[in-house]
Amino acid sequence: MSEAAIHSAYPAATTSSGVGSGLLASLDPLLREWLPRQRWFAGKGRPVTGFTLVAATELLPVRAKLGLLHLLVRAHQPVLPTQGPGPHPGDCYQLLLGVREALPPRLAPALIGRPAEGPLAGLTVYEALYDPRPAEVLLEALRTRARVGDLRFERDMRQDIRAGLVPRLVTAEQSNSSIVYGDTFILKLLRRIVPGTNPDLELPLTLAREGCPRVPAPAGWLLAENAPPDEPYVLGVLQPYLKGAADGWELALRELAKGQDFAAEARALGRATAEVHTALARALPTVTLGRQQLELLVDGMTERLELAVQAVPVLRPYAPALRTAFAALADLAAEGRTWTAQRIHGDLHLGQCLRAPDGAWSLIDFEGEPSKPLAERRMPQPVARDVAGMLRSFDYASHSVPRAPVPGDGSVPTAADWAAKCRAAYCSGYAEVSGCDPRTDPVLLRAYETDKAVYEVVYEARHRPDWLPVPMAAIRRLAANEDLT
Repeated sequence: MSEAAIHSAYPAATTSSGVGSGLLASLDPLLREWLPRQRWFAGKGRPVTGFTLVAATELLPVRAKLGLLHLLVRAHQPVLPTQGPGPHPGDCYQLLLGVREALPPRLAPALIGRPAEGPLAGLTVYEALYDPRPAEVLLEALRTRARVGDLRFERDMRQDIRAGLVPRLVTAEQSNSSIVYGDTFILKLLRRIVPGTNPDLELPLTLAREGCPRVPAPAGWLLAENAPPDEPYVLGVLQPYLKGAADGWELALRELAKGQDFAAEARALGRATAEVHTALARALPTVTLGRQQLELLVDGMTERLELAVQAVPVLRPYAPALRTAFAALADLAAEGRTWTAQRIHGDLHLGQCLRAPDGAWSLIDFEGEPSKPLAERRMPQPVARDVAGMLRSFDYASHSVPRAPVPGDGSVPTAADWAAKCRAAYCSGYAEVSGCDPRTDPVLLRAYETDKAVYEVVYEARHRPDWLPVPMAAIRRLAANEDLT
């Protein structure tokens, strides 16, 4: 639909000409305080030293009763020692700002502040996604394939997007923001964005073309075309909402707390993972990793371990044994062993999986690890990386629920037993579909599990120190080269 068409649907909507004049200067002090508090802000622990306005678009005029601004803002912060030399322009964030004269009480948690000067002087600025009306504007723009300034709203015309679906913001902590529309669709809005093909749109579209039922097919998507040529920003993806589906992490914790076995679910999840991997290997190129590629892979794992030891000294006693996990992989490569690499999920764990009421599992959130460069997230990798992420997730779950004392008759499994059964069942289910059991390549699997556990130690030490014992238990097991499957 043309830009004129969205004016017809929402007569107040306008393009962004002139909206940026003085806008960022007036928002600067408010954003410096508000942005670092957001769960999805990637630069925690470092002060924001300034902002650059990448783009500003009025979706609803700011001087109307309700204004809606779409901003792409680059936040500048001191460079970390690990970032090395070279230009570091700062992370770019997608912001949706509502503008009103005053906020009703129901929107009080969304308050950002009142600019003292500039085009929004005297008005109240807030996080617009808390407000149903701006959320309705986004869905209508997707439904009608609107163009507003540099924003391009696209959709799959084979899927019916009804008008008037009631929106609600998902308030659970996540690294992006999501809105559910009438239990029919869910719109995931990416917060930290980079130009280029985002796997969170690319891979679900690919899997939809392959007819893979394990991933909800995108119904619409939002792009910004003010990036470098042929590299638009992917800003959001609209997918079917799986009503009544259970989050894999929450489901596992509930069953664990009741002392219930989760092996059947783990096996089904292994089959679903293999279906996705098989479909991706059919649709997209695969590559062979030889000695040179494996040396680079091992070097990266080893470097991450060395940096982690510096950041979390409790790792130091285990570092020599952990290095052997990577060295063993390098030794196999030196002997001429090769591995196949393909496109994978990239950040697979129980929280990225949903089980429908009929028992079918789906995989979601193909963005990969947002902290890694986009080019790296789109590189073909061994499927063992996804498998290792899920095995670590079962281990995490087993240590995350307070448990009553275990009777000596073995009627209630220990945390280690529960995790071991899940891990084994997951690998067995994977083998049923793929024809290859991940456990038959223990050196590769151990290397990826070790790399993941090291990452978890650093994350927990920085953000959730009370959780540090969970990955440290895995570090001790991996350092001893004990197999939990």
